[in-house]
Amino acid sequence: MTQLPSPPRLRALYPGGPEVSSVAWGMWRFAGSDVASAEARIQAALDAGVTLFDTADIYGPDNGEPFGAAEALLGRVLAGNPGLKSRMVIATKGGISMGVPYDSSASYLTSAIDASLARIGLDHVPLWQIHRLDVLTHPAEIGEALLAAHRAGKIGAVGVSNTTPWQVEALAAHLPLPLVSAQPEFSPLAVAALSDGVLDQAIARGMAVLAWSPLGGGRLANPADARMRAVASALDAKAEAAGVSRAAAAYSWIMAHPARPIPIVGTQSTARIAEIPQAYIPRWTRAEWYEVLVASLGTPLP
Repeated sequence: MTQLPSPPRLRALYPGGPEVSSVAWGMWRFAGSDVASAEARIQAALDAGVTLFDTADIYGPDNGEPFGAAEALLGRVLAGNPGLKSRMVIATKGGISMGVPYDSSASYLTSAIDASLARIGLDHVPLWQIHRLDVLTHPAEIGEALLAAHRAGKIGAVGVSNTTPWQVEALAAHLPLPLVSAQPEFSPLAVAALSDGVLDQAIARGMAVLAWSPLGGGRLANPADARMRAVASALDAKAEAAGVSRAAAAYSWIMAHPARPIPIVGTQSTARIAEIPQAYIPRWTRAEWYEVLVASLGTPLP
């Protein structure tokens, strides 16, 4: 049977933008005070062919650490080994304010961008994304702040995370810059992006898709109910045939979609990071790919 196309290992993050790996490494759980250990995790990702690194200013409190902790740890690694900067394409996010919870006002976005750059120790990031849109801020105000940051050379391009297609359209109408990326949750266990218009819009607009929690927040490793076990079983069939891990099969399933989503691998284990290249091995037929989707939906397709 005909196999779906295999994604390239490298791609442009956005037109005219930097070339990046088609798998990213995420820093949601990037924590601790051991800089050497933190650098080892980054080096493991680089050794695995990863060049795109995803972080956010809110990464910290979920790990019992202060706001901005993951960015600050990354900054300490880069300060100790400045040569890593030229090997990494760093994307970060902002717009979540502790206790507010969302703030997309021009003053806050400006301060959030400046604070992220200071923590990481950079004067520019290739991609800055609004983590979650504040519905109380008019898109025109958001657009003005992001355009100013772009003109100041602080951000190379703008993306969004956890947005609806209509929120993207509203922001795009008031932003004289292209929105180059969307960051939805997408995994074999979380497939809403297939039907809510997020992936379709990304294809229509030429936006990169950065898929967070590609292993369902770790649930694929330990499926807890019949639906999860059915998805794991369908992935295992492909993993066994390809000689790879279940995680690699999940990443490859995500990347097989024509929107060419970039899975954001969140493991902090250097051994598991080293397995990332396995994601390029499995090749899916349409029947196999849809079998995973049917297992996830728990119902036959119409």
